[in-house]
Amino acid sequence: MPRRRRDTGARLEVILLAGPALLVFLAFVIFPVLMAAYYGFFSWQGYGPPTEFVGLKNYLTILQDPLFHDALAHNGVVLVLSLVLQGPIAILLALLLNRRMRGQSLIRVLIFVPYVISEVVVGTGWSLMLQTTGALNALLTDLGLGSLATDWLSDPGIAIWTLMAIITWKYVGFAVILFLAGLQGIPEELHEAASIDGASYWQIQWRITLPLLAPTLRIWAFLSIIGSLQLFDLVYIIWGQYIASTAGTSTMATYMVSEGRNAGNYGYGNAVAVVLFVISLVVALIYQRAVLRKDTEGALTGASGRPRARRPRGAGSGTPSAPIDTAQEQAASAALEKESVR
Repeated sequence: MPRRRRDTGARLEVILLAGPALLVFLAFVIFPVLMAAYYGFFSWQGYGPPTEFVGLKNYLTILQDPLFHDALAHNGVVLVLSLVLQGPIAILLALLLNRRMRGQSLIRVLIFVPYVISEVVVGTGWSLMLQTTGALNALLTDLGLGSLATDWLSDPGIAIWTLMAIITWKYVGFAVILFLAGLQGIPEELHEAASIDGASYWQIQWRITLPLLAPTLRIWAFLSIIGSLQLFDLVYIIWGQYIASTAGTSTMATYMVSEGRNAGNYGYGNAVAVVLFVISLVVALIYQRAVLRKDTEGALTGASGRPRARRPRGAGSGTPSAPIDTAQEQAASAALEKESVR
């Protein structure tokens, strides 16, 4: 078959396979973003064609509004605390569940169940339990710890920690499942070799498991960062549009709804949506270039930085190419060298 015909066939195959997904992405992601950017230049009430052009006024108002500054700061706090709290907890649970133990499957299910529960159910349940006359304060009173009972939702000094406790409870299961999947790809022979050389359990986890789990950790961190920037459901359900700002739990998404749709100013709400999209995009691009780029480069090059060796075209499937040092082999050898007992 001529080479040009093969290239044409390959292009048609790519178009047929990627075309529908690309059309869906353009229709439901790119087009709405462009329309939101367009409406953001108008003072629009949400019906009829926009006619009152205000230029950059909406965007300037967003950047100057103290309420938006507070919401952005709350998103930043949630982002940092999500990484600090969920990461270590998920790693410890994943290491525990990666060992053989009774009821292992049941424990995994119980940890993962909160993640699959609807945000509406979670928000409603926690709001009922945490109000001043709710189940938590009643339990503390019955246990003789009535002095610890407080307003978990409205106190600005406590509300953000209440939010983080709920977020951690709900989303740590996703991180655990993700880390367990990453642990399955680490050869058990590395742990056995380090154990024979005298390394303790925690030395093995620190020197071998965590370095080899790093790609999975970076992917989880990326998903957690994006989710923290776009946090809306739990805050809006538990605190509502007005209490969230006074309790110190408002986010950019709740600010967008309260100052846009609920205020009848859809043009301003669209402008806030564009700002939120730009912030998320910039953070994602920076993270991809600074962190995730290492993983993509490692997939294309060997440990020495040279491209990975390939089989000659005529080689059979039973004869592999020359062995190549991998990142796992280097990490294992370094760990064994450091932790060996003389």
